[in-house]
Amino acid sequence: MRLTNANNGLEAIIYVDGASKGNPGPAGAGIVIQSAEGDALKDLSIPIPHATNNVAEYTGLIEGLKAALEMGLKSVEVRTDSQLMERQLRGVYRVKNPGLQTLYAQATRLIDRFDRCAVTHVRREKNKLADRLASDAAVQAGKAGRREQKQGSLDL
Repeated sequence: MRLTNANNGLEAIIYVDGASKGNPGPAGAGIVIQSAEGDALKDLSIPIPHATNNVAEYTGLIEGLKAALEMGLKSVEVRTDSQLMERQLRGVYRVKNPGLQTLYAQATRLIDRFDRCAVTHVRREKNKLADRLASDAAVQAGKAGRREQKQGSLDL
């Protein structure tokens, strides 16, 4: 996996976040892609029916990287408030959880498709929009789950 620290030629910043109501429970991922100058390029809010917070964080990363690649971006910086994910991607921490190992492998394959990709930990206050999108998606996932339970129940 090729992670860089250089900002030379940076095209975009990808803010990612994950949220889980219940951990595990209804979850969501939030992604905000901005140009290096700060212009909004794309926002995504992705409901996840049932996941842990860490799975939601990795889902946000993966979907953000996919969106950036689809946009033709080659040089990005990912900003996340998940210190665990950032340190796993930099090789400081091992990925022990088997479920996260699969997501980690998927993320690193996507990272390798960029000419430059840096992953930076930021405080939660610096990630507010992605946080809101992730939280909104988790609420949507919870509502969808309750609707499915109602539709599947029988009142005898």
